[in-house]
Amino acid sequence: MNQVATNVRWHHATIGPEERAQRLGQRGVVVWLTGLSGAGKSTIAARVDALLHARGRHSYILDGDNLRFGLCRDLGFSPEDRAENVRRLGEAARLLQDAGLIVLVAAISPYREDRARVRERLPPGGFLEVFVDAPLAVCESRDPKGLYRRARAGEIAGFSGIDAPYEPPEAPDLHLTLVPHAPAGASSSAATPAGATSAVSPTIDATADASDDASIVRDRSVAAGATADDHAAAIVALLAARGLITPPAGT
Repeated sequence: MNQVATNVRWHHATIGPEERAQRLGQRGVVVWLTGLSGAGKSTIAARVDALLHARGRHSYILDGDNLRFGLCRDLGFSPEDRAENVRRLGEAARLLQDAGLIVLVAAISPYREDRARVRERLPPGGFLEVFVDAPLAVCESRDPKGLYRRARAGEIAGFSGIDAPYEPPEAPDLHLTLVPHAPAGASSSAATPAGATSAVSPTIDATADASDDASIVRDRSVAAGATADDHAAAIVALLAARGLITPPAGT
């Protein structure tokens, strides 16, 4: 049995979050994209990464599948292994956030309690939960890895949304919803649910002022879009509205 180390202590660095924020012109944050397999989390994270890179911001993607090739290669898909998988993802994300990066985590992470533990490990404002809300039928129709087909056939057990639970966030920082492309000549309100903010710009000008983004997502927590570009724009807008991708005051 492994013994938990008790003779360790935390060593504080000379350079802290404020110094890193001033050097990088941004604040470190973890953007945690959760949703069913096939919802589009990895695709959206890649789009956000590209938009931030175009702005000269510093970001990094931690993809749940990718980490299972190395850091989490010893884990399966039991509830206990899923919890440990999310814990390791969270700890890796926390280190990158402390370094001042915008960390884009794309992982099913099906249990609210596991995601809440990650939030608790980060400083206030350092964790943004983004619910990529694609209906199960849509995810199954995409099925990019053929996993739903195998799960329905009984070849895969414990698959989130099929024979294992997925617990959607109750109060995410941003709730991304899918809407169909509006027909030609239709108003944007026809394709946007009531109370939602539509993120309809597929790209964001890297030289645009942060206030332009804030007009897309202010204090609202819902963004509707038909494409990954729409949803990526909404995430970047949220980061701008929270003051996370602009230099700290006094720099």
